[in-house]
Amino acid sequence: MRVLVVEDEPMLADAIAQWLRDDAHAVDIAHDGGAALERIAVHSYDVVVLDRDLPVVHGDDVCRELVSARADTRVLMLTAAAEVTDRVAGLSLGADDYLAKPFAFPELAARIQSLGRRCRPAAAPVLRRSGVTLDPARHEVFRDGRYLPLSKKEFAVLAELLRADGAAVSAEHLLEKAWDEHADPFTGAVRLTILKLRRKLGDPPLVETVTGVGYRLR
Repeated sequence: MRVLVVEDEPMLADAIAQWLRDDAHAVDIAHDGGAALERIAVHSYDVVVLDRDLPVVHGDDVCRELVSARADTRVLMLTAAAEVTDRVAGLSLGADDYLAKPFAFPELAARIQSLGRRCRPAAAPVLRRSGVTLDPARHEVFRDGRYLPLSKKEFAVLAELLRADGAAVSAEHLLEKAWDEHADPFTGAVRLTILKLRRKLGDPPLVETVTGVGYRLR
C-alpha cells in the first residue's frame, strides 16, 4: 500500500515509516499539516497516519480535507490524548480509526492493514491466479507449491498484478503503489522489477507486457 505518515516528531515518524517499509509498504513522511496537504494533492494514498496535534495546519483540518476530497483514502489518527471524548472527537471528524500514544508498532501495522483492505473491493485474504498464491499477512508467495523468495518491491508489484485479476496495470500505477515519492519515474525501476519478477516466477511466463498500457498477469 501507499502510506503517508504525518508526524511532527522526526524520530517517531522515521520509526513508523521504517516499520511499515519493512512490511513492504511504500511510505512518505510529512512533518506538518501543510506539507501533508501538499503531498495529498499530488499522490494517491491508501492510508494516512495522521498525528492530531500538528504545526502549520492542525491535524483536524487535514482530516476534514481528506474526508471531503478523497473518499478512498483511510485515516488513522494518532494522538497523545487517550480520553474517550478525544477518541469520539477524532472519529467525528471522519477518521476511520484512532490510536493513542504510546502504541505498539505491531498494533499500528495491523490497523493499517485493516484500513487498507477497506480501500479496495472485497477480496480474498490470500490472492491466487494462474498457480500463484500470495499471502499478504505472511509475506509468502508460491507458484505451483514452489516458494518464491521475492524482494519487497517484487512482492508489492506482484500483489497489484494479482489484485487486477487479469486486467492490465500501468507502470504509473505500480510506481504509485510500490514506491515512495522519492522514486524517479524515469529510472526504469518498474521495468527492472518486472524483469526480476518474471525470472523468479519461471516458466511458462506469466507476466505479459501490454503495449502502450502496462503489464498483466495471464
